[in-house]
Amino acid sequence: MEFGIVMFATDYAVRPDDLARAVEEREFESLFFPEHTHIPTSRRSPWPGGAELPREYWHTHDLFVALAIAAAVTTRIKIGSGICLVVERDPITLAKEVATLDTLSNGRFLLGIGGGWNAEEMENHGTDFKTRWKLLRERIEAMKVIWTRDEAEYHGELVDFDPIWSWPKPAQQPHPPIYLGGHGPKARQRVINYCDGWMPIPLRAGDLEQEIAALHEQARNAGRDPKTVTISVYGAPADLKALHAYATAGVHRAIFAVPSVETHNVLPLLDRYAGTMRQFRAG
Repeated sequence: MEFGIVMFATDYAVRPDDLARAVEEREFESLFFPEHTHIPTSRRSPWPGGAELPREYWHTHDLFVALAIAAAVTTRIKIGSGICLVVERDPITLAKEVATLDTLSNGRFLLGIGGGWNAEEMENHGTDFKTRWKLLRERIEAMKVIWTRDEAEYHGELVDFDPIWSWPKPAQQPHPPIYLGGHGPKARQRVINYCDGWMPIPLRAGDLEQEIAALHEQARNAGRDPKTVTISVYGAPADLKALHAYATAGVHRAIFAVPSVETHNVLPLLDRYAGTMRQFRAG
């Protein structure tokens, strides 16, 4: 099982490049950043994580700029979106951003995606909350065509364009792995239908081991080998018993969360997580 780190990269926390160096120095496998373009002040949509929305949600750096800076100062770690709000991004532009970042990082990009929860945020981007999942699938399908064909075209209900040329193509073939964040039978089926992996949050997934078993069953029912579905636990506990249980259940990556704080506060936490990682690997 691999180990990664996730942090909201904000204007008041450790810089993305400094964090990336520290993550690579401690031999973690990956670094993930979330994104929100903004947060409407109306606060109409309830936050799934609780009553009070933390301020990092409206202080995030641009996702792809932060990831590019992290990639530029490292050579080994994978860099990932956790998650990219595809329903708030133009698919042709996003396809180029993903391909460019994957190319310039020498194939180190992981594309975590999700449908999002903030209806008014999506509305500001012209997205209907009720059709966001259909839009997400069509945009992912369209981007796959752009990444894999010299002349790409896509004709869906919500995404439609005639043949285009778009380079670069991703370094990873046929494209960077796509991980979907979400929970429940519908989310798991979306993973099976058009993604390479699942990115659950333990506190929201219920019994994670049962969820993983259900995911594997859905994969088999769809004629897909469960081993082809990567599982990355997003916000994993630094608990050896839980981590060993995850590994036994088939988890491929445990991602530890660190708060959006300054360097002198985040480094000791990285050291603690690195210690847990070493203990796990020692058996």
